[in-house]
Order: sequence, then structure tokens, then C-alpha cells
Amino acid sequence: MELRKRVKLSHLEHNLVFAQLAPAEGRCNSTETALPHRRGAGRGVSLLGRSGTCSGSDILPWWPWQQRVSMAAGLLLAGLLALTQAWFVNAIHENLLWFSQLKEVEREISFRTECGLYYSYYKQMLQAPSVQEGLSELIHDNLTESKRTINLLQRMNIYQEVFLSILYRLLPIQSYLEPVYFYIYTVFSLQAVYVIALYLTAWLLSGSWLAGTLTGIWYILNRVDTTRVEFTISLRENWSLPFLALQVTTITCYLRPQLTALQQVTTLYLVQVSGLLSVWLLQFCNSMILGSLVLSFIVAALFIRHCQSGLKTGSLLVRLGKMLLHSAMVLLLAFTINYLAKKALQLRSDEHIFKFIKSKFALGPTRDFDASLYLCEEAFGLLPLDTLERLAGTLLLYPYIITLLLLSGMLAVAALQNLSRPKGSSAEERKGSGDGRPVAFRPDVAYNLLHTLFYGLLAFSTMRMKYIWTGHMCAVAAYGVCGTELWTLLLNTLRCNTKVLLRLVRYAVPLAMIGCLYYKFWPKVMEELSELREFYDPDTVELMTWISTKTPKQAVFAGSMQLLAGIKLCTGRVLTNHPHYEDKDLRERTRQVYQVYARRSPEEVYDILRAAGADYVVLENSICYERRHRRGCRLRDLLDLANGHIMDGPGENDLDLVPATHPRFCEAVKMDTAAYNALFTRTFQNKTFHVYRIKKKRKKSTKGSSEPSVTQ
Repeated sequence: MELRKRVKLSHLEHNLVFAQLAPAEGRCNSTETALPHRRGAGRGVSLLGRSGTCSGSDILPWWPWQQRVSMAAGLLLAGLLALTQAWFVNAIHENLLWFSQLKEVEREISFRTECGLYYSYYKQMLQAPSVQEGLSELIHDNLTESKRTINLLQRMNIYQEVFLSILYRLLPIQSYLEPVYFYIYTVFSLQAVYVIALYLTAWLLSGSWLAGTLTGIWYILNRVDTTRVEFTISLRENWSLPFLALQVTTITCYLRPQLTALQQVTTLYLVQVSGLLSVWLLQFCNSMILGSLVLSFIVAALFIRHCQSGLKTGSLLVRLGKMLLHSAMVLLLAFTINYLAKKALQLRSDEHIFKFIKSKFALGPTRDFDASLYLCEEAFGLLPLDTLERLAGTLLLYPYIITLLLLSGMLAVAALQNLSRPKGSSAEERKGSGDGRPVAFRPDVAYNLLHTLFYGLLAFSTMRMKYIWTGHMCAVAAYGVCGTELWTLLLNTLRCNTKVLLRLVRYAVPLAMIGCLYYKFWPKVMEELSELREFYDPDTVELMTWISTKTPKQAVFAGSMQLLAGIKLCTGRVLTNHPHYEDKDLRERTRQVYQVYARRSPEEVYDILRAAGADYVVLENSICYERRHRRGCRLRDLLDLANGHIMDGPGENDLDLVPATHPRFCEAVKMDTAAYNALFTRTFQNKTFHVYRIKKKRKKSTKGSSEPSVTQ
């Protein structure tokens, strides 16, 4: 890239979100103060049950008008932070590409890899004469995969593009807002939704909108690690993560009141099943939904929970054993149901994911081409340590770790206390036994704790998953800084806990952190916003222009998945393969098409490409002569290993590999020898790309012909 210059509410309303957000100053639930505590044992912390202290931010009394003002201020700040994030990523996107000054083909090329594929369906729907015809084209698509007709609404998750295209047709905005801006502004607006969801989660957990403010600031300042929306606009994660965060917020709100055991499990499971079945129906009964591991887990959990009773009988060790057995049975049944479902449905679309997991943890062969494609990409490696350094630099990592450790310890204590408590014991029984200590752990906090632990494991195992973790990480850390429970625990330990001091520290500390972040990062943010670059890819622009003007509209192109997605978007030509990898037949075809970068004879490559229906093949120097990956991870190395051939260059090779009998096709075809010219004709080339037309075979003219002739 080249630089360019240039209120308190009634208790009856506790089930509403806003009622949950209202500061609880001066409010102590009578049921929470009824239980006694042992002399010398200290008061119970509200996180571990609701006895002996007030929950939320109930330290000093507030008048109702003050609560209303606080509510309004919190909601206003949520909106301001959300708008700031949306504006910020839009500004970064503009500054990176100078998007407003690009030609249409350059704008479309900027949608790299699968982003271009998804955006092409939005464009296709808008170019269709009507919505009905556009939907019909998507349901009976024969452009995305040559020689095949597929239902794109079943195969891919592109209802977002369909919805936006219909909305753009209906709204009176065509005269002043281009379709591409309507699309990217929508995606950037979802970032605002994401920030609001995280803000509300932190507010619900801590009882203070100051936690939401700190969450939003952290999310924005850690943009490198919380989102990549500014350069991967169309990726499915940019559509799904905001709604996942909203789901976490909704469940957090749902879990705040005291719930029965039945309400705590079963209702949420049924909601999840309903959601999955809705997606299954919308995607024309996509078998991958029924074969998903999460659906199998829910069925197994509900079944085992119904069948296995008496978990809280016996001694503590017996109860622990029953819990471990219960968990093992759920997992075992879940995997069994999932295996049987995939066998019954003949589902193999996601087997590459399990191959990747097995290979990643050295549980299976490492020569599998599909698994190796993932393993060799940095995004699918372990989380690099510099990520933690950046998170620590914004004062996010340390309060997160402290909060995580304290909450995990408190959850373990609460779990052990509950397991050791006699079944059916009441408050009066505990009072008689002298044990009035709390034995419950706030379910909303437990839910978020388990979420962040699971997210963290995903992030550390696969770097690309960090975007699921880091946003929620901001909310959990802000809860630790602004919530009353952890500060109460700390001040009790120091034997200096008073209501005034508690309020002072839980407001002063986050305000001091916000001031420090402003002082440290405001100049950096201004510098980042002033850095101006522009899109520059003349070779790809030249290629797309040539394809659009010099090839038939029904021409079929073969090449790399990433490039072909751009070809479909920019030119509308037919593809042999594409980056949406969740189909076994497509994965096999992709591996075959990639033989143009392997050591194969021209006749073998010709037969492969003709079998896929290709008219043209695009060869990329950046793949043929790749140096970005280490030896053993270059695409040509993966193909050599899969074909049993020795890899290029100095280094060790497995003993069972043999030398190839043919030169590498992408190199040899450029020599214009007779064997290659008889089957392929170069029709376009520049510094980056070489395009060859694949000649069509003629019928044999005589019976004794040893080789079939070809025609232009």
C-alpha cells in the first residue's frame, strides 16, 4: 500500500432489562438479610448467595430521580460509545483504502477472499430484475460451481445479503447512497450493536454503568485484537458476533432473578434448540444443522438430566463422583448421538474440521491436504504472546486475570458447599446448625465466567478465535473493577470495609483507569486516524478488466479459491471452486484443481480441468513461487506431500516420498513446449497472473490415432 497525503423501579419490574440495569442503591431485599451469620465468620459476600449483604451497588441510598438521571446517563454513554466504534472502524477503512475515491472494480477487489464471494450474492440480488427472480437464481445457482446446480440458501449462510438487498430496494435511498456503502455501513453499524451488548452485560453484572463505559473504551482501544471488520467486512463473524453478544446479554438478564432449577437449565436449552431448528428450516433442511455437535449435546444433557436423579445424596466424595459420572455420560452420549446422526444423514461436510483438530493436537495423520491448509495458516495456530502484551498495555489483562481467578475460586467454594449440604435442607435447618453462610453463586456471574473460560480456551488454541474472547473479556474485566463483590472481598480481607470506602474505590479506580487510558492512547488514536493510505493493486485490476471484456460471459475459470471469489464478484464468470469449504465434493475438486501447482503431466492437468468444466485457468506467481510460508507449508509442498512426492528445496523429506516424474506444471507451462502448447494457450499475462485457455478435444479422425487431437 502506498501512503497518500491528504431510577429505581418497582420490584415487580425486575424481569425487564432496564429494571435490571437500574442502580440498586439503598435497596436490600428482605429475603437476603434474613439469614444469620456465625460470629467471627464475617459477612457473606453477595456473589456467594444473597444473604448478609445487599447486591449490586446498594451502598448508600439514592432518590428515584437520581436513579432516573443515572439510567439516562448510562444509556446515553452506551449510545455514544457505540457510535464512536462504528465511526472509528469506518474511518480506518476509508484511510486504509481511500475507498471513496476507488473505481467500482477496485472497490470490489478490496473484498478479499471469501468476503468477495459473500458480497457477490448481494450484488447479484440487486442486479436481478426482481426479488423473486433473484431468490430463484440463488436457489438454483449454476455459476458458483461449474457443472453443478446448488441451493446457495441451503449451502451457505447468506440471508444477510438477501435481507440487505431487499431492504435497499425498498428504502428510498438509491439516489444518494450507493449499494456498497449501504452494505458496509450496515456491517459497521453492527459494531455499534456489539459495543452496546457488551456495555449492557457489564452493567448488568456490576450494577454500575461505569463498568459499561470501561468495557466500551477497552473494546475500542484494543481494536487490533477485538475485531478485524475494517478489512474483512463480509466475513460471517462480523454478522454473528454482535448477535452472540446480545444473546449473552439476554441470558445474563434472564439469570439475574432467583430461578428454580428447572428454569435454570431446561428453558435455555429449549430456546437453543428452537433457534437451531429455525435455522435448519430457513436453510432448506441443511443436514449440517442436525449433525451439529451442539444439538447433540443439548439432547444428551436433557436426557441424562431427566434419567439421572439423586445427585445430591450420599457423602461429599460420592456426590463428586456422581457429578463426574453425570458429566462423562453427557459427553459420551453427545458424541454418540452426533456420530449416529452423521452416519444416518451421510454427513461429511464438516469432517475437515475434525481432521484439523486431530492433526493440530497430533491425534491423526498430518499429510491430509485439507487439514494442512488450516494448520499452515498463522490464524489457525496458537495465540501469540504479543496479543497478551497488547492487552496488558491497555490495562485490560491484569484486572481480567484477577477477576477470573477470584471468581473461579469462589465458584469452586460455592459448588463444594452446595454438594456438601444435606439434600432438602432449609434456611431454618442451617440456622439451627449454626451455618448461615451463603452457599449460592450468582447464576448470571457463573454463566459469564464459564463463557469467558471457554472463549479463552478457544482463543489460546486457535488465534482466529480470539475475536470471540476479547470482547467478552472487556465486560468481565470491567465487572471485576466496578462491581461490589470483589471489592467487598478485598476490603473485608484488609478489615477496612465501609459503605463509603466501598463506593469510593469502585468509582475512583475505574475513573482513574479511564483517565490513564485517555492520557496514554488519545495521541495514538489521533495518529492512527491521520495515517492515510490507498488501495493499489494494478495487476488484479488489469486481470479483472480483461476477463470482463475479453472472455465469454459463460466462461468457466479455474484457479485458487481466493482469486476465484474475486473473479465471481468482479466479472460474474462461472467458477470451478471457491472459498466456502463446507462441502466434501467441493474440497475434493479444489484439491484436484490445485494440481496446476503440483508436479503433474500436462495431460493429467488437462483431464482434471476439463472434468471440472474449466475453459480458463489462472496461475498466480505468488503461489507457484511462494516464499511466505516455511518449507512444508507452501501450497506446492502440501500438494507434493499429498501426492507422495519429495518437496522442493533443501531440507529433510520422509523416507516414503519419491521424486516426481514430471516438472511442476505452473512453471513448465510457461516454457511454451509442444506438449503444453498442444493443450493450453496463453491468453493473458502480467507480472502476477498468467491465464491459459484450455483447448477442447476433437474426435479422433482415424481409428489408429494414438493421441486425440485438440482444437482451439
